[in-house]
Amino acid sequence: MYTCNFWIKRMSKLCPFGKMEFEPLSLGNEVVEFDLMGLGDIDHPVADIDIFDDSLAVVGSNPIALPYIVEGETNLEPYEGMEFESEEAAKAFYNSYARRTGFSTRVSMSRRSRRDGAIIQRSFVCAKEGFRMDKHEKRGPECDGRVKRPRAETRVGCKAMLVVKIQDSGGWVVSCFVKEHNHELVPPDKVHCLRSHRHVSGSAKSLVDTLQGAGIGPSGIMSALIKEYGDISKVGFTERDCRNYMRSSRQRTLGGDTRVLLDYLKNRQANDPAFFYSVQGDQDQCMSNIFWADPKARSDYTYFGDTVTFDTIYRSNRYRLPFAPFTGVNHHGQPVLFGCALLVNESEASFLWLFKTWLMAMSGRPPVSITTDHDRVIRMAITQVFPETRHRFCKWHIFKECQEKLSHVLSEHSNFEAELHKCVNLTESIEEFESSWLSLIEKYDLRDHEWLQGIYADRRQWVPIYLRDTFFAEMSITQRSNTMNSYFDGYVNASTSLQLFVKQYEKALESRYEKEVKADYDTINTAPLLKTPSPMEKQAGELYTRKLFMKFQEELVETLTFLATKVEDEEAGSIYQVAKFGESHRAYFVRYNVHEMKAFCSCQMFEFSGLLCGHILTVFRVTNVLTLPSHYILKRWTRNAKSDVILEERASNLLNRSQESLMARYNNLRHEALKYVDEGVGTVEIYNVAIAALQEAAKKVALENKSGRRLVNVNKTGRDDDLHWGCQANTFGDHIWGLETLSPDDQDKKIQKLSRQLERARRKCEVYRTHLFSVLKDIEEQKLQLSVKVQNIRIEMEECN
Repeated sequence: MYTCNFWIKRMSKLCPFGKMEFEPLSLGNEVVEFDLMGLGDIDHPVADIDIFDDSLAVVGSNPIALPYIVEGETNLEPYEGMEFESEEAAKAFYNSYARRTGFSTRVSMSRRSRRDGAIIQRSFVCAKEGFRMDKHEKRGPECDGRVKRPRAETRVGCKAMLVVKIQDSGGWVVSCFVKEHNHELVPPDKVHCLRSHRHVSGSAKSLVDTLQGAGIGPSGIMSALIKEYGDISKVGFTERDCRNYMRSSRQRTLGGDTRVLLDYLKNRQANDPAFFYSVQGDQDQCMSNIFWADPKARSDYTYFGDTVTFDTIYRSNRYRLPFAPFTGVNHHGQPVLFGCALLVNESEASFLWLFKTWLMAMSGRPPVSITTDHDRVIRMAITQVFPETRHRFCKWHIFKECQEKLSHVLSEHSNFEAELHKCVNLTESIEEFESSWLSLIEKYDLRDHEWLQGIYADRRQWVPIYLRDTFFAEMSITQRSNTMNSYFDGYVNASTSLQLFVKQYEKALESRYEKEVKADYDTINTAPLLKTPSPMEKQAGELYTRKLFMKFQEELVETLTFLATKVEDEEAGSIYQVAKFGESHRAYFVRYNVHEMKAFCSCQMFEFSGLLCGHILTVFRVTNVLTLPSHYILKRWTRNAKSDVILEERASNLLNRSQESLMARYNNLRHEALKYVDEGVGTVEIYNVAIAALQEAAKKVALENKSGRRLVNVNKTGRDDDLHWGCQANTFGDHIWGLETLSPDDQDKKIQKLSRQLERARRKCEVYRTHLFSVLKDIEEQKLQLSVKVQNIRIEMEECN
């Protein structure tokens, strides 16, 4: 409340009473006060929820009681001189009248006595009274006037109001009543949506608490309430009010139990400095947002932090706790934890704090992609904290929401849901999706459905066809991500309290670690079962983890059913059409650059999952690419994904580069030769010219190999393997350019000698490299065996206890 003359002057422009209302201001024993709600909408740092977080609806800054009706006069409207026993009775009566009439109310102005400060006059107005005040004017001249999130204009300068004054007897009397409104009134079936009439009654609270405890979400609870009361208008509040009440109820249930979690986190950090936790604001506050990450979570993020899921499944009330984990996928395709949050406040400021804190705990390295619930506040926070990260909404959350928002359509049309899934999951191009979506909307006459319009506007953040160019670590476009809602399955449920959660959290971590160790053991001790004689399959079996190899093997075996046809040659590479036999209508296109050994498929499976699709593997097969190029082997999917041995990685990279250099030259020559053959067999004349040219080329190649000029030229080109040859020659004390002064026979002898020395050196390097890899592999196996033994001992000790 404000008592300064500034607000009095401002209100004199807005108040419809003119001088009659403000003449008493000159009296020495009275003070006029104005509620800020009468001046315009005040922006608060609150998430996209209604302002009613308690059980009572709010009028202005005051809670209102249940509707007050004068006995026997249910259709009575206010009039000047009408008396009430109290201010609250007058306010309740006016709000009851407003409900019957079709408008919302709020408290606008009050006047206090200068003698004792008691309220002697109240003004209740229509919620559309006045006009919204300009933000720049409200906040002062230092603000730039920019509005971060513009809100809908609701004020239209309505003059309707009720003014009551206190009498000497202690009762209250109506001193002024303005009935007319300058806007349309709300029909009876929509009155329950007005702010001052939304109220969670005592009986409704009991039912909501009971259903919430049974794990039913707000949509299900609203359905039960509508069935109980007979109509949504008789329930008296909206689904948003239900969500707000459930949230406040959940927070009240937590109460001081957050102290248990804080004590646990402090003890963990005291025992292990690498354990990270943070509390928003003062740590002594029991109702603060909390984030923590153990050392394993932080370490795993360095290996598998390319894609992250922020899971807020508690919002559906599946969990009683407002608990949100950050998860990912490890090299076995298992869910892995990157930290946890306890959220008792879901404002944008809270999510900003959480994401910044999590990023700090993860050494400041943002993920490539992140998946979250379909939420506007979360999206705004991610845009600010992770501007370069690709943000995806969980498709399955949207489908679940669809069952609620389109329940009438699903009940009337049994095929709608299947057609929607087909439109979203099975379309192969953006054009096909857009056409399919438009047809679906037209077919079921849903052009004006607000929720469908909203998710269509967000389609680039949840429809797979728009997301295939980004890595999300999923093996299939249509499958559900196994990181969502699964890490704590079986350990946290609708009845889990915070005290129990601390114990269950530890058990969940142990169980997940045991499963990871078991997957490591199976990968090392189970030889892959090969299904083809392909060297590529053998290579993949030695590189990938067991589960990922099986997925790669499926794609490789499927190539036997594909046909690849070259449809175009261009400078950047050849384009192949790949389709299953007899299914040319479902063809994929692969662009393959033989010189760089790089391929791009229209299905974009490699970009999305990190494993090559059968379409690219088919092109590799028909172009005689026998092994996987190193740039198509993601370390995060390999057995050594968590290896910190830099020497092994560097040695492998050197070997791969050497092999690729030789293979690239071979493929280039083969490619050009085949083109030459195709063009040289057209006629006898062209054939004779081609043969003569080949014979001449063969003589030049033989002469080059014999003359020794190859060594000089190669040293000038800078190719990796040939540079190695030239440097090796120099280490034996011979200046390469000195070969030019020798006779051809002496040059041949010198070249043969250097070649033999080089071959011996290469064989020694190969032996050393083999021994080194063997030692490194033994070290990794010993580490794994020790981990298994430690885990077994821990389990035995727990059983003994």
